[in-house]
This record gives sequence, C-alpha cells and structure tokens, in this order.
Amino acid sequence: MKQVNFYFDFVSPYPWLASHQLDELRVSAGAKFCFVPVLFAALLDHHSNMGPAEIPAKRRYTILDTQRWAIHLGLKFKSPPAHPFNPLKALRVTSAVDDDGLRESLAVRLLDAAWNEGRDITSDTVICEIADSIGLNGQELLGKAQTAEIKERLRLQTERAIQAGVFGVPTFVVDDEIFWGNDRLPLLSAYLQGKLPTDKAKVEEILSRPRAADRSRK
Repeated sequence: MKQVNFYFDFVSPYPWLASHQLDELRVSAGAKFCFVPVLFAALLDHHSNMGPAEIPAKRRYTILDTQRWAIHLGLKFKSPPAHPFNPLKALRVTSAVDDDGLRESLAVRLLDAAWNEGRDITSDTVICEIADSIGLNGQELLGKAQTAEIKERLRLQTERAIQAGVFGVPTFVVDDEIFWGNDRLPLLSAYLQGKLPTDKAKVEEILSRPRAADRSRK
C-alpha cells in the first residue's frame, strides 16, 4: 500500500471534488491518503502566481466548472456564502488533529460544509459543530489552532509542499511524483497500478533546452 500525500486548502472547490473520488483509488490501487492542509495563498506568493478567484474570467469559469463536476459526480453544489474566503482558521484546526483518519474526516466534513452545504467555515460555531459531530472536541481544537505550535505546523506543511514542487491544490504526491488537480486522479490511479511509465531522462532533456521567448512583464 502506497501513501499519497493529499495537499489541500478549503478555499478551492477542487479538493472537495477530489475527496469524493478517493475511495475508488483505495480499492483499485490500494492507496492510503494522508490529508495535508496547506495555505494556497502562500503557494501562489512563492510561485508569483495569481489565484483563479483573482482573475474575473477564471473565477466565473471555476464556479461553472465546479457545478459541472458536481453534477458529473452526483453531488449537490451550493458554494460558501462568500468566495474567496479566509481559510486560515479551518486549516489550522485541521492541522491540529494528529490522527490521520480523524484529520481526513474533519477535512472532508469541512469541505462538504463549505461547498456542498454552503456554510461559512470561517465561523467558530460552524467549525466547532462539525468537529463535535465526528467525536472531536471543537472548542479544544479552536484553542489549539491559535497556539504557536499549530501555526508553525501549518507553515511548515506549506513550506514542505513548496519544496516538493507543489504549486496548487489539490496536489497528490507519491514517490516524489506530482499529480496536480482533481482531473488528474485517473493518472494517479494508473501510476499507483504501475501502468504509467514515464521517461524522466526525456523530461530533463526537454527542460534543458533553451528558452526562445519570454512574455514581457510590465
């Protein structure tokens, strides 16, 4: 059984869509997923990138695409009351859960609350209620999320993701191989089953070729 790190941030709908497709990979490919909260904004800053919600045409397309995916997967799509929203509290609360299984359960419930139920997961009340509903102590987690230890844990998780080459969410990393995006799950499945050989030498050869043009930035 291979462990796959699943890097996610609640602010994006695509980890929500991906989270509802993982059971198939657990069965067909024998995968074990470790949910790792990261701050998407920090990934964007590191790579000098803009988020989809910061580009009007892309923001519109993202919502439409999420609706299409939800229909395709048989999910109800409501979207949070505001988007983009600040996911920091939810990310820290989730990071405060040490047990992999419970962290995944909390993450999936918070993703569902935001994107399936249209709830405000920046709210202490909502976070506490969801944590309590799966047997965790919501108030205790909210308190723990404000400690220097947990703030540093989230920062380190994000930094390690950057070091691994992660630039967006959701991203799946296994054997130092990166699969970015909800729509890359079929490729991840094929890789886990040994059906996706890649020519690393060819990739490096292509990347070593000179750049013949660059877009000017003013």
